[in-house]
Amino acid sequence: MKEEVSSTKLLTASGFGMLFDSLDVGLLSFVIAALFLAWKITPTTAGLLSSLTLVGMAAGSAIAGLFADRIGRKRTFILTLVIYSLASGISAFATGVGFLIIMRIITGLGLGGELPVATTYVLESSPQELRGRRTVILESFWALGSICAALIGFLLIPIFTWRAAFAITVLPALYALYLRRNLPETPSFTSIRQKRAMGENMKRLWSAEFRKKTLVLWILWFASNFAYYGMFLWLPSVMVLKGYSLIHSFGYVLIMAIAQFPGYLAASWLVEKIGRKWTLILFALVSAVMSLLFGFSNSLAALLIFGLLLNFSNLGAWGATYIYSVEQYPVSSRGSGLGWAMGIGKLGGVVAPYLVGVFIALHASFGLIFGIFFAVTIISVLILLTYGHDEKEEMNEKYSEGAHSY
Repeated sequence: MKEEVSSTKLLTASGFGMLFDSLDVGLLSFVIAALFLAWKITPTTAGLLSSLTLVGMAAGSAIAGLFADRIGRKRTFILTLVIYSLASGISAFATGVGFLIIMRIITGLGLGGELPVATTYVLESSPQELRGRRTVILESFWALGSICAALIGFLLIPIFTWRAAFAITVLPALYALYLRRNLPETPSFTSIRQKRAMGENMKRLWSAEFRKKTLVLWILWFASNFAYYGMFLWLPSVMVLKGYSLIHSFGYVLIMAIAQFPGYLAASWLVEKIGRKWTLILFALVSAVMSLLFGFSNSLAALLIFGLLLNFSNLGAWGATYIYSVEQYPVSSRGSGLGWAMGIGKLGGVVAPYLVGVFIALHASFGLIFGIFFAVTIISVLILLTYGHDEKEEMNEKYSEGAHSY
């Protein structure tokens, strides 16, 4: 009972960290839409602002993953939380695009670093029979953060400007002070007698044992980030460019974002029923189709319907991606494996937002733009079908035999 309460407390604490991360990413999409009007930025500049944030996130995920396997999940989690919240808060004082870009890169370092550590944290602190569900529930906090971002974008930005949105993101720094005193280290990490050096863990990812898994994960995460950040960072702006007012566009995106939470809940149930791999494939296929239909939609009704289904399926796929990925490596290399997969994946997020900005500047149709996201997602699904391996059954055997290295 005590262990159950402790793991639930850790899930909640890590979940709020995930919520703050999502809040920051979500707010950026609304800030960019507002900057089109406030600073008269070009679509190319907007894409660059999004992409360079993802550069910071890519580096943060890779570096934090290595640190998490070396100095612990707790210390790395708190450090990344402080970095991103302070840098994001300082962004509120930006007077030009150059300064804002620098702050967004630093924000990305902390933001990207927190994500793999929080996931590893919850997995290692959950009972074997509940870890799939709990890990996906953790990711559902991302949906709550997206909804909060949409609320702030809809209610505050039109009145208090985009600076107020960034100012709110200082709150996680205060939350980190609480975590420093109350959050325990995971039992799995404390049980490791000898921590591997960072270089040794990097080599291990490409050893014969893990080479195929690492390659599949890097492709999967690249495609997932390419589609997610390419679509969702541009979603408010796409609505504006389709002719809707700023405040109406923000309201429509808020409605769509509400579908993310049930998407995560559905995935959290399915990962234990049909497995991690098949849940991921199912949601990814639906997401691919919905992205294509959304891109070709012109009426408000079609945009809302396909937008809701896109949010539901894409975020459900993300929940399954996390639990599928984190189970591919043993405890001693788990942070490094997930962190580097997420870091490489963020390169897809770097390319996509900037590419969308370029296509919009060239007056390409949204059908073509979202068709690219459809194609990339389908390719990743085919690779997962062919080479991906669901670790659930194998790891259940290891636990039943008393092997706790996983």
